[in-house]
Amino acid sequence: MFRLGCSWLCPGEENRVGTRTVYVGPRPASDNDAYIQPKFCDNRIVSSKYTVWNFIPKNLFEQFRRIANFYFLIIFLIQAIVDTPTSPVTSGLPLFFVITVTAIKQGYEDWLRHRADHEVNKSTVYIIEGSKCVKKESEKIKVGDIVEVRDNETFPCDLVMLSTSCRDGTCTVTTASLDGESNFKTYHAVPETAIMGSYEDLNAFSATIECEQPQPDLYKFHGRIDVNTNQDVKARSLGPENLLLKGATLKNTKKIYGVAVYTGMETKMALNYQGKSQKRSAVEKSINAFLIVYLCILVSKATICTSLKYLWQSNPANDEPWYNDKTRKEKEAFKILKMFTDFLSFMVLFNFIIPVSMYVTVEMQKFLGSFFIAWDMEMFDKEINEGALVNTSDLNEELGQVEYVFTDKTGTLTENKMEFIECCIDGHKYANTDVMDGLPLTDGLVCFGKASQDREELFLRALCLCHTVQMKEECHTDGPSFSSTDNCAYISSSPDEIALVTGAKRYGFTYMGTENNFMSVRNQKDEIERYQLLHVLHFDPVRRRMSVLVKANTGKIFLFCKGADSSMFPRVARDQVERIKVHVEKNALDGYRTLCVAFKEISQELYDNINKQLEEAKLALQDREERLAKVFDDIEVDMHLLGATAVEDRLQEQASETIEALHAAGMKVWVLTGDKLETAKSTCYACRLFQSNTELLELTTKDLEEYERKEDRLQELLLEYHRKLVQEAPKMKGGANRNWTGNQDHGLIIDGATLSLILNSNCSSSHYKNIFLQICQKCSAVLCCRMAPLQKAQIVKMVKNTKGSPITLSVGDGANDVSMILEAHVGIGIKGKEGRQASRSSDYAVPKFKHLRKLLLVHGHLYYVRIAHLVQYFFYKNLCFILPQFLYQFFCGFSQQPLYDAAYLTMYNICFTSMPILAYSLLEQHINIEILSTNPKLYMRISDNAMLQWGPFLYWTLLGAFEGLVFFFGVYFLFQNPALEGNGQVFGNWSFGTMVFTILVFTVTLKLALDTRYWTWLNHLVIWGSLAFYVIFSLFWGGIIWPFLKQQRMYSVFSNILTSVSIWLGIILLIFVSLYPEIILILIKNLKTAGQKRISYRPPELISYKSMENGFISRMKTEEYKLNTLL
Repeated sequence: MFRLGCSWLCPGEENRVGTRTVYVGPRPASDNDAYIQPKFCDNRIVSSKYTVWNFIPKNLFEQFRRIANFYFLIIFLIQAIVDTPTSPVTSGLPLFFVITVTAIKQGYEDWLRHRADHEVNKSTVYIIEGSKCVKKESEKIKVGDIVEVRDNETFPCDLVMLSTSCRDGTCTVTTASLDGESNFKTYHAVPETAIMGSYEDLNAFSATIECEQPQPDLYKFHGRIDVNTNQDVKARSLGPENLLLKGATLKNTKKIYGVAVYTGMETKMALNYQGKSQKRSAVEKSINAFLIVYLCILVSKATICTSLKYLWQSNPANDEPWYNDKTRKEKEAFKILKMFTDFLSFMVLFNFIIPVSMYVTVEMQKFLGSFFIAWDMEMFDKEINEGALVNTSDLNEELGQVEYVFTDKTGTLTENKMEFIECCIDGHKYANTDVMDGLPLTDGLVCFGKASQDREELFLRALCLCHTVQMKEECHTDGPSFSSTDNCAYISSSPDEIALVTGAKRYGFTYMGTENNFMSVRNQKDEIERYQLLHVLHFDPVRRRMSVLVKANTGKIFLFCKGADSSMFPRVARDQVERIKVHVEKNALDGYRTLCVAFKEISQELYDNINKQLEEAKLALQDREERLAKVFDDIEVDMHLLGATAVEDRLQEQASETIEALHAAGMKVWVLTGDKLETAKSTCYACRLFQSNTELLELTTKDLEEYERKEDRLQELLLEYHRKLVQEAPKMKGGANRNWTGNQDHGLIIDGATLSLILNSNCSSSHYKNIFLQICQKCSAVLCCRMAPLQKAQIVKMVKNTKGSPITLSVGDGANDVSMILEAHVGIGIKGKEGRQASRSSDYAVPKFKHLRKLLLVHGHLYYVRIAHLVQYFFYKNLCFILPQFLYQFFCGFSQQPLYDAAYLTMYNICFTSMPILAYSLLEQHINIEILSTNPKLYMRISDNAMLQWGPFLYWTLLGAFEGLVFFFGVYFLFQNPALEGNGQVFGNWSFGTMVFTILVFTVTLKLALDTRYWTWLNHLVIWGSLAFYVIFSLFWGGIIWPFLKQQRMYSVFSNILTSVSIWLGIILLIFVSLYPEIILILIKNLKTAGQKRISYRPPELISYKSMENGFISRMKTEEYKLNTLL
């Protein structure tokens, strides 16, 4: 029995908002508390968008929200209502095709979701009812039910764990399907429920759980459980360590029992899959701009023809024929309405200039093209047996436009494989090495000087006790583990902690595991020491440290704490800092990750007070984190510094080569990390972000701390750097965003505290923020250290919103990188060891940082070129299509007579010209993949959306206009010859239109063949197959008398015109004349390339490639080509 409510309160507490109360087992009777029927949702999962009943109306509504679809719907309705020159079928059928294809695709995807939902909802679960374990379907679980979950089973809903088969009341779980983290995590039952092991105990169990309302944060849960016993009520706090999430899997535990608190669509897993924001690419924005231009052209054509029609009819001789003479009154009646309907008729006649089928082709190109990334075996990692992953295909082309790359350091540039290197105790260094100055070694360790034995042992005990590492029997784990003793392994969500525990083992102190809240440590004398674990003060990014409170067998209570030096030094005695600080800074310069270790002894009286504060804070349902943080802050003071550790995190394979390639491609790389300055700087030099000749400019706390007013000093430094980099720097010709490449060697270093001053301080107006941005833009590399996750997102947002809206890319591997991944235009997740929440939240995921090189320089380059050519080609071929129709009105008295048959109007974009450009946009490689990968500067050729700028658009528009003029007037002058047919008959207007259409189809298809530089059998099939299909269709369409047609105007038209030799010659000649400019341009480029006597290879150029100035804006210098053996 259970109910929803907010009225149940602990004594002395105020009423809360946003909590729920769940009754487990027999509900305590109360005369003053009326029973309220529960209104929790059931456990059904519904991830589908549609049902059988709402699919058609809902899908149509969503599709007609797109402007292009809605526009063609209006055109179709005009054709159906107004007397227009073309049949409603001409626009209705393409629109129907587009809507149908999209609906089928979305319907199929939704059917897959329905099927997956059915499998989940009908899966078998076990529920405790009446002292029995009852088998039920998952969807029938209700809030308050006690559920049994067995080893390797998935939790069917969000459960508060009651008991487990393990004696210590713990279980291990993997949450890979939720956040991608494959590491084992340990969850706990509260002591009062952990003892329950039989169905009878569970059936008799009575408790009340009060917790927060459902919310999507996977790592946050506030609640408390009040266990009813015969004597009293025992309250215990509940946190994330007590909540087993739906979708997670039980591991290494025979079974657990838990009570359902969130079910169905209220589970955290379901809430996390809702409302993901959509990102739009620059190509979409260009398409919209081009559509506006072509819409203006369409309106202009309709306006011109409408005006000229009435000007033409103003001459009485051109008005109505004598047999259809109208009175003046009839002519003047509804004249305005007639003009409007004529305008609409011309709009309908020319509406095919707007390419509705382009949207379907673009969607298909993006969807099918994304498979090439997933199939790329060069981005497959054998170590994790996974390849690249595409979470969204809408941004494929954006990969070719990146200007700024923001990357995390740990796990992204480095391997996140931690190896214990050395430590210092009381200022004495203890190194982990094989040979050192000829000194005798024990277990590979050598000390330089020696601390007292008591301090050594205290330091090593701290390493063995201050962590969250678990000991489990040897099993196949996905997370990092280290074989420590026979048949045992260390398991932790953090590889740092495993490295420290194994480091302590080398010194003779071995962590033996935790059982019933007692931690066991084997010391150097092979004796087992036991410590009662009283409290764990967990690590968080704000405190940057963690602590444990333990009680020794002697009764003494100790606080052991480890954390970053910046968070530890202010909390220990100043005289202890200097001797440790020297080692910490040296280790940081060597690129090691350092942690400081401290302790203090706590009296029983002080502990009782601390324990009371912690219990009160843990029981709070509102502001629990803030209350705990305050208690932690009060506890972790006046500690004694023991020493520091150094752990090495090696650079990832080819990380430095990848950064060099990104720099050469014109991208600015920023490293955003939470590590200390020295460690991050050393890593930046190692990965070649900073070169030996790079002049570093620093804006750090160290530069400001000596001054009383830090804000004034910060402003001085900003103005000094701005004058040096911006005001006094020589002006670069071209002024492009990427004109720093190869010419400047400045790097900037800033830390989180200084960034906060720039972004948030009252003295830092927007003027100084702009100065900071200008300085950053003049630096080839920027290092931001000591960054909080929110600050990472702030930096990305700041750069993204600068003038010109540069395309940003963020790459990271941990949960702390999610905010910047979501903020950037393109988010890349690394499938790393810090979990996979980053890859789950990203647009693309790759196994290693090195794969970013091919993803951007090859896939990004090719995808952008392909889709840019697709967009320009669609507008070009539709202009070629409609311009002859417009010109034809000047020769038919603006009577709205169509030039083409309705079948040709309908099938031009659907069948005759659609497949070749789709194949081109999927397979084209205008430059060899190897060349693209080894010559990063080629990436700059397409920078700044080069192929979709107004210059290339104007070129394609003029080309379409030229060819349209050739089609129409070429055929027009050919038809001036009255003897085209051997029998003396004269061809009619449908023969004229059919010949224009034939030349049109062949020309635009052959134009694409001229642009194709990478031929496959599929290209040949669709190009020559489309032309053959057009000829066969025309013969078939004109060879039969169709009973459903009122007029058989196309009967034998196509076959008749092919009987004339003059027509054949005219078609061939006009196709050649139309393509002549393209052929000449190609010949000139080939001759120019041959004349320059390239050593090996010159990448072919596209018309819309940018010209290169200064050697670093777009096209490479001629001298660089000559010197490069690959070019």
